[in-house]
Amino acid sequence: MELAELERDNTDELNDPSAMAHRSLRRDPFWKSIPAYEQVDEETFHSHLFQTRNAITSVEKLKDALGDLADSDFYEDLRQGLHHAPMSIRISPYIVSLINWEDPFSDPLRTQFLPLGSQQLPDHPELHLDSLNEQADSPVPGLTHRYPDRALFLTLDTCPVYCRFCTRSYAVGLDTDEVEKVHMSANRKRWDEVFSYVASRPELEDIVISGGDVYNLRAEQIRYIGEQLLAIDHIRRFRFASKGPAVMPGKLLTDPEWSSALVGVVEKGREMHKEVVLHTHFNHPNEITGKTKDAMDYLMERGVTVRNQAVLQRGVNDNIETMKLLVKRLSYVNVQPYYVFFHDLVQGVEDLRTTLESGLEIEKALRGTTSGFNTPTFIVDTFGGGGKRDAHSFELYNQEAGIGVFASPTVRPGQYFYYFDPIDCLADEVQERWKDDDLRRKIMAEALDMVNQNSR
Repeated sequence: MELAELERDNTDELNDPSAMAHRSLRRDPFWKSIPAYEQVDEETFHSHLFQTRNAITSVEKLKDALGDLADSDFYEDLRQGLHHAPMSIRISPYIVSLINWEDPFSDPLRTQFLPLGSQQLPDHPELHLDSLNEQADSPVPGLTHRYPDRALFLTLDTCPVYCRFCTRSYAVGLDTDEVEKVHMSANRKRWDEVFSYVASRPELEDIVISGGDVYNLRAEQIRYIGEQLLAIDHIRRFRFASKGPAVMPGKLLTDPEWSSALVGVVEKGREMHKEVVLHTHFNHPNEITGKTKDAMDYLMERGVTVRNQAVLQRGVNDNIETMKLLVKRLSYVNVQPYYVFFHDLVQGVEDLRTTLESGLEIEKALRGTTSGFNTPTFIVDTFGGGGKRDAHSFELYNQEAGIGVFASPTVRPGQYFYYFDPIDCLADEVQERWKDDDLRRKIMAEALDMVNQNSR
């Protein structure tokens, strides 16, 4: 092929409209397709008061909102799913309206928030409730200090929505048929114990303020937490963690007291030469609308850095084109795609987990899609408390057996931690081995033996 023809082909590729699909954001009145919201105007619908007061918290409320958009089989399937779920329902009208109710069984947003009994799989036999072992690394209630220079501060135990796949299903939300929670309400006395501990540990520099979800904190609580941490000299940076921008972006525009409190802490931190940012949680490009961009523009204008931490989920974003679109769309609205986490071992959501191989293939295809600083790192938060590891950094990955082994030299020197592929993705004979206690322990022991042999 002549050079001129090559240049022409490259130009055609660069001008491909599909390459700019990430810029196409919904600004239509999408909520009006839901019978309960048909007469609601745009200003009212996107207000934080409407979204909070009309949150769907039961199957009956969902039926009231949808009317005939879903049939009786779907509602019964949902009831069965909730019976075995670690999380109760709480879903915002914003997300309800973005679900494709013509095909709810395969919709990626429905998949994240509403469990269906017909799609659930048996839990992995190595599962336990606090799979990341956060409570074992908790010196005071609500603080996990695992890494030398940083800690996780769980400020409360509620969220604007409840995700099926929540890692903290042991503590977040209401008790369910499956799980009696460890409750951590927003309590200043408990918080002050956390601040005292943080002040006593000069090696700490970085705090993640999470929960639950800081979207549910009041403005004065945001200010109090921010000011207390900024006053500790050795704290150099902290991050407010919230899924709120993904499920209720209008709050940033309609709750000026809350937004001003967040911005105020960020500005005070900047004056003190300390970094205060917002970490959020978009998992699918359909969650990002024109209202999302408006909210992110508001934060951008005020100098608030926003980073995203997605979770890789089967049937949601576990394909190359979806992840590419998510990353490009996040970048377009000035949200930095920071991490993509492999799904943790969480009760009742084995159908959402992926193999290690599938995530590695997606990351390989994703690299080069956009700038390096907007390309997320794929992370395994190792089961049992080994901490976050780059997914490529395994010591061993046996795809046939469905087991990966990771070292954690900083957090747990000399120890090894596993990643388990979903059992249903393995060959039938391997699945049978995993179901047998003795054979399962043998698989794990063989993997460790191989790691030890390779390290000699």
